Amino acid sequence: MARAIIFPGQGSQAVGMGADLAEAFPVARAVFEEVDEALERPLSQIMWDGPSDKLTRTDNAQPALMAHSIAMLRVLETEAGFDIADAAFVAGHSLGEYSALCAAGAISLKETARLLRKRGEAMQRASEENDGAMAALIGVDVEGAQKAIDAAPVAAAAPSAPSANGNDDGDGDSNSKAGVCVIANDNAPGQVVISGARARVEAVAAGAKEHGAKMAKLLAVAGAFHSPLMASAAEAMQAALKNAKIGAPKIPLYANVTAAQTHDPETIRKLLVDQVTGRVRWTQSIQAMTAAGCDAFVEVGSGKVLAGLIKRIDKEASAISVGAPGDLDAFAKF
Repeated sequence: MARAIIFPGQGSQAVGMGADLAEAFPVARAVFEEVDEALERPLSQIMWDGPSDKLTRTDNAQPALMAHSIAMLRVLETEAGFDIADAAFVAGHSLGEYSALCAAGAISLKETARLLRKRGEAMQRASEENDGAMAALIGVDVEGAQKAIDAAPVAAAAPSAPSANGNDDGDGDSNSKAGVCVIANDNAPGQVVISGARARVEAVAAGAKEHGAKMAKLLAVAGAFHSPLMASAAEAMQAALKNAKIGAPKIPLYANVTAAQTHDPETIRKLLVDQVTGRVRWTQSIQAMTAAGCDAFVEVGSGKVLAGLIKRIDKEASAISVGAPGDLDAFAKF
């Protein structure tokens, strides 16, 4: 059995995440303490006590999800004798790619925490600069989603107001931004997420049933992640990653934007920048791993979203989610 270790992305956070691990295992508690120290704030208290709206903030949710994943991984290492080097591949959904790289030894825990805080802050700023949205299209494939995008009308952007000094300080390409709508996540057969300018996303969602979707649902997110509207966030991450210490992972990473494996640090550095505005090719990533001989997937961290997606992508593959002390027995049997 060839295993891949996979890590969840934003949306899997929940108040109380990781608290039982910290209480039961000193090695998990040490991870949360190290992340708190790296960020110079008590992120773990927000994770365990909330409030929910504070945890959901992008700059908190991203390092929190990573911290939970790595804490659980450390528990698997000490309590179940697991070694990441025994796995065939690692991968992560969106921010989970950082968790995967940390787990595989390519980026230190403290460096990963600081990078994810910067990523979350940059994405939040980009969201405030643009009125963006995301929507899940259920029951449609990538081709159908693209047809829905192509068919939806493009609303004209409101003209930017001139500044007090009489100069036009507004965004000169506001009209082009109003037309932005792309496929952000190819999560699984029948689950595609679109992202872009709010009015355009809403128009695509409204007409999606005409192109095969059973349902279209706007997502409760801060902005248009994995779309061109995150360009300023990509620039910020390019600067942040320029001097980040990235080594070769112990096992190959399957990258979101290429759905292909890599272990080259400079390629990884570039792909982490591309990922901010690029598509999360999760379906293709899982298919590529199974084609490479992987038949079992272990989702490490908060929630069970990815294990559910894998069962939709490949019914022959085995998948399990581990994120709490009670999951150790199931992991051992798996």
